Amino acid sequence: MSAAPQIQPDTPPVLRDQPEAGLVRLTLNRPKAYNSLSVGLMTALQNELDAIRADRSVKVVIIAANGPGFCAGHDLKEVRANPGRQAAEALFRQCSMLMQSIIALPQPVIAQVHGIATAAGCQLVASCDLAVAAETARFATPGVNIGLFCSTPMVALSRSVSRKHAMEMLLTGEMVAASRARELGLVNRVVPEDELDSAVLSLAGMIASKSPLTVKIGKEAFYRQLEMPLAQAYDYASRVMTENLLARDAAEGIDAFIEKREPKWQGC
Repeated sequence: MSAAPQIQPDTPPVLRDQPEAGLVRLTLNRPKAYNSLSVGLMTALQNELDAIRADRSVKVVIIAANGPGFCAGHDLKEVRANPGRQAAEALFRQCSMLMQSIIALPQPVIAQVHGIATAAGCQLVASCDLAVAAETARFATPGVNIGLFCSTPMVALSRSVSRKHAMEMLLTGEMVAASRARELGLVNRVVPEDELDSAVLSLAGMIASKSPLTVKIGKEAFYRQLEMPLAQAYDYASRVMTENLLARDAAEGIDAFIEKREPKWQGC
């Protein structure tokens, strides 16, 4: 009897490069599987985000993908090969932690989307701070079609688009074109596919030119105040803005504006 074939690990499931100073691009690299979120890919992406978190030289993160699509969600073959409650709980816990890590990252994260972004892949797009999509990109939360409602993708989706639009995507599982995704607020910009890379780099470069301290303060405050009642949100934002005003970069930025010159950020 011949030995069972050995399953080769994804090598490497995430690629990292620096297209420009201050920018890091993390490229999902399971093209044959439409970059589905295997445990190995999620672990690699989590490790990259953890390393970037403390790297002050990184101003903006881009999440892109190789192959014909951005991300097709969880690796269903891997899911079926690991049945049972314990494996399912570990999988969704890992994915939820990954998505929250993107929100908690001090640096802004931009999704560069081509092809399809479905289920947890759509969740990944919705979890990023910004998203730029090719005109040919399509989005869906199609779990309902296979008897597995997209409950965890729902968390990110319902925080990016209105309730009724989120419910329509979740209940029908239908594909949404890039132009419609922009109308819904799921993506910021839609560009021709051959301009996708340059459009993302242009947006990332614009953000990277700002004070990194100010961007960090603003990103954290944005997500925290969203979950607060109105009066509490204003109290919190006022405290944040007071601390921000006392920072060196704020003084430098205001002085540069008054003196009609370019500011020189120090990140403090």
